[in-house]
Amino acid sequence: MVPQSLPPSRMVPLGMLLGLLMASCFTFCLSHQNPNEFALINSEKSSTKESERKETKAEEDLDTEVLEVFHPTQDWQALQPGQAVPAGSHVRLNLQTGAREVKLQYEDKFRNNLKGLKRGRRLDINTNTYTSQDLKSALAKFKEGAEVESSKARQAEVKRFFRPIEELKKEFDELNVVIETDMQIMVRLINKFNSSSSSLEEKIAALFDLEYYVHQMDNAQDLLSFGGLQVVINGLNSTEPLVKEYAAFVLGAAFSSNPKVQVEAVEGGALQKLLVILATEQPLTAKKKVLFALCSLLRHFPYAQQQFLKLGGLQVLRDLVQEKSTEVLAVRVVTLLYDLVTEKMFAEEEAELTQDTSPEKLHQYRQVHLLPGLREQGWCEITAHLLALPEHDAREKVLQTLGALLATCRDLYHQDPQLSRTLSSLQAEYKALAALELQEGEDEGYFRELLASINSLLKELR
Repeated sequence: MVPQSLPPSRMVPLGMLLGLLMASCFTFCLSHQNPNEFALINSEKSSTKESERKETKAEEDLDTEVLEVFHPTQDWQALQPGQAVPAGSHVRLNLQTGAREVKLQYEDKFRNNLKGLKRGRRLDINTNTYTSQDLKSALAKFKEGAEVESSKARQAEVKRFFRPIEELKKEFDELNVVIETDMQIMVRLINKFNSSSSSLEEKIAALFDLEYYVHQMDNAQDLLSFGGLQVVINGLNSTEPLVKEYAAFVLGAAFSSNPKVQVEAVEGGALQKLLVILATEQPLTAKKKVLFALCSLLRHFPYAQQQFLKLGGLQVLRDLVQEKSTEVLAVRVVTLLYDLVTEKMFAEEEAELTQDTSPEKLHQYRQVHLLPGLREQGWCEITAHLLALPEHDAREKVLQTLGALLATCRDLYHQDPQLSRTLSSLQAEYKALAALELQEGEDEGYFRELLASINSLLKELR
């Protein structure tokens, strides 16, 4: 039997239905398959992004989770993820297993580490756990906290030893005690000294206290600024020897290495007044203080040295050392002359070294004709005769001055037989003393130096 075929008008709808059915089946199969099997992708880049997402997620989880504190021992132990390592632990990476391992440091290093860490603020690790956020906060504030604690500790230490000035002033006010500056004290002392109602004892006490303050250069200049220096200079005219003595004592302290005060003192007539006291009959103690003031005024001040020579100062000093019972003053005068001679020599040497053609200091010293004045006033002979003094210290200063005057007084020394005999006698004496020093193990003793000075003079005079 021959099959009966369908008419064309019915075949078209059946074809369309079959096509839709096949498309639906294909779409359903695709929806249930792995997309990697049908797509071309960069597997390396995809895996990297996936690992980054996992790490980021792990870090976010780690920030919020509670970390367990790992307790290391003397042996290496593997550190598990999420465990916190205590400070001072020794951590390494095991290259074979890839795991981090932890153990305690050596005991001595561990203890030192703990001692150092105790200085700053630390977290309370009495608990077994703390979060990573706690660690971050602690590390961020560690330096700031240490500085704050150090500053507070320093302030507490200062407060323990010192008290606020307001508190001290309040207590002094209650005790009727007034806090004065050095300037205020000096003004009060000058007023006390210059007051006609003050007794002699009060004036001497005021000068004695004033001398303590004017040792400082600034205080001495302050004394000058309010007129106190001239008041003390006028005190040299007093009829009381004690007032002259202590006024000179104050002036000597104020003049010392203070050019501004020295200039004002010369202009105020201090040099003339000091020489008058030395030239007149006064107690020995008063002359000692006056000589001290004169030495302080002349040293390192060539202008004052010029005025000293013009006022006949060398003659005043010559008469002073020739008085009876003035050996102590004689040694001081010889020391002053030695200092003045060597000052000028050093100024000339300094000018040569610096190659300064017109130094002001050297110009001033060249106007001080000291060496000719010493020879004219007989100081060559006076200095030589002072070698008869018994004290070793006095002989040392005289020998120094003789050496400084050698170029000026050489011919006079040659004509003085007494000087040669004295030097020969001292040479024998100091040879014996130097030998004793050598026996005691002193290779460069005091007496050997004196013997060398004597030998040098004898060699120059032969």
